[in-house]
Amino acid sequence: MSEATSSATLPETKGAPPEVKSTRLRTAILYPILAVFTALVIGAILILVTDKAVVNAWLNFFDDPMGTLRLTAQTVGKAYGAMFEGSLNIGGIIRGIGAALRGEGTRQLAIALVPISESLTQAVPYIFAGLAVAFAFQGGLFNIGGEGQMLVGALCSVYIGFKLTGLPWFVHLPLAMMAGMAGGAIWAGIVGALKAYTGAHEVINSIMMNWIAIILSSWLLKVGGPMARPDVPVTPPVLPTAWIPRLFDTPGNRFHAGFFLALFAVWLVWWLLYKSTLGFQIRMVGANAKAARYSGVNVKRLWIIIMAISGSLAGTAGMVQTLAVDRWVGVGFSAGMGFDAIALALLGRNHPVGVLLAALLFGTLKNGATRMQSVAQIPVDIITIVIALVIVFIAAPEIIRALYRLPKTSAEEGPVFTKGWGS
Repeated sequence: MSEATSSATLPETKGAPPEVKSTRLRTAILYPILAVFTALVIGAILILVTDKAVVNAWLNFFDDPMGTLRLTAQTVGKAYGAMFEGSLNIGGIIRGIGAALRGEGTRQLAIALVPISESLTQAVPYIFAGLAVAFAFQGGLFNIGGEGQMLVGALCSVYIGFKLTGLPWFVHLPLAMMAGMAGGAIWAGIVGALKAYTGAHEVINSIMMNWIAIILSSWLLKVGGPMARPDVPVTPPVLPTAWIPRLFDTPGNRFHAGFFLALFAVWLVWWLLYKSTLGFQIRMVGANAKAARYSGVNVKRLWIIIMAISGSLAGTAGMVQTLAVDRWVGVGFSAGMGFDAIALALLGRNHPVGVLLAALLFGTLKNGATRMQSVAQIPVDIITIVIALVIVFIAAPEIIRALYRLPKTSAEEGPVFTKGWGS
């Protein structure tokens, strides 16, 4: 087996000495925090060097040193302040709570909660998509097909959502949800079956399945296509009986019950991986497929199961986004979210809880980027660069260790599960 692709998982600490547990916990928590902090610092530098007023001020630094430093701090503070205000709005929430306690009603608080609720809403599909990639990683498979699986899941759920009529919500909504999950599972299961029975590598096949899904959706959603409206290249709207309910009626607040479904999925994936026999076998295959085969595990069957479960999670990401937020599907629906999921799994170290935290971070950054652009005139591309830098620092922890002079100990070397291209 050639060792070409590796996927590190959160190191297990059960039964390890206390000093080993402490060091591995530090690795799992401290490095991602420092990676995010360092990426934000570099993002601030990029904001400064692309601001003409700041650059001119620094070119004439000795004419007004304090003014230059003040302008620098104001520029960075305005940019990141707008980003966090647009994504969290902690100050507005505090003021809203104060108004409610003074008996002035809860409307101000409800409005103040819109930014943080939107960040959580944007994080929901990231949670499912990140879990999909991380689950496959745990089994030693590299699922690059999240983009296509999300799209197929969205199309299946929306088709049931607008095509079936006259059903009560407690029948229609579960059918639409199961359709989305099944669509993603079948789409990824094909990749698993091809790997199991032909030896075709899942990376190549999942990429090809992405393209098939994209081209198929373009045909289905073209004007006058089988699933499109007669005048525009989008599906008919999902019927209200298939909507995942939103939880607030405040204007602009799209927070929905899918968030709690995502939290349940995090717990379920954690339980499946670390508390069930199937999960033990999946992690065994991820650690060493040949050893698992010699121990009596049906590796081919597990490859199909792993990809199907991974695909169902990705399909759920598309399903939740369409039934709760968009309520229709258009061309370019997922917009790279399936590929962002790879970064999420990497940042979360392929652990369900880590993926949850990474998805919340991505949702916060993505949501705040819009306000940062409108208030501080900073392009949203800066946030994309920040996210890319976070991924680089997580993928290469030696950079963080060198920057902050962190000691390297043998206890920090957790297991690294590898999967070869030729396996």
